[in-house]
Amino acid sequence: MTPPDRALIERLRSLIARGEEPRPAGPAIPLAPPIDAALPGGGLARGAIHELLAADPGAAAALAALILARAGPPTVWIEPIPDPCPAGLAAFGLDPATLIVVRADGADALWAAEESLRAPVVAGVLATLPRLDLAAGRRLHLAAEAGGTLGLILRPDTPSPPPSAARTRWRISALPTPGPAHLVGPPHWRLELVRARGAPPGTWDVAWDRTLAVLGAARAHG
Repeated sequence: MTPPDRALIERLRSLIARGEEPRPAGPAIPLAPPIDAALPGGGLARGAIHELLAADPGAAAALAALILARAGPPTVWIEPIPDPCPAGLAAFGLDPATLIVVRADGADALWAAEESLRAPVVAGVLATLPRLDLAAGRRLHLAAEAGGTLGLILRPDTPSPPPSAARTRWRISALPTPGPAHLVGPPHWRLELVRARGAPPGTWDVAWDRTLAVLGAARAHG
């Protein structure tokens, strides 16, 4: 396949190649102990792609930032305009100084994601890909395996999500923050594991403690 935008790819290649050494795949990336205990390997596997269905776009982006921060630098964030807010990402532990932001959508975003996932110097990649067929998803998964890279695919939530090559598929929703309405508390989300290789589905309610950089979780009922 011919790259849809060679200039974009060359810029990306030059960014991810600056003075970096290849990294080993490393251990799985932890989320929270109750969730990690339910996942093969004790967390989100590197060298694989994981799909985030955004029932709430803000909650899904926040979780993606948290996961990329735990993957380690450098990371790549691929999405159409607008760019992610650096201060918002930093609130979830992601250092904007270690983040490569690529403005792209459609075929350009898919190509940039594949190139980034294949690069051993990159720890994690987030790509907003609303339309991703199974063949393209498999290519991304093979690229992640080759690079030992964690891949996050952000997609809108739909009643019947299409088939996916992702190792895990999650649905991310926002929950009301407990306490008085006039007080701003830690963000609360619901993480639903829709599908995973080697693990049953499950649902957890989580809260992010920015001070301790801890994601607290409890299994949701009903």
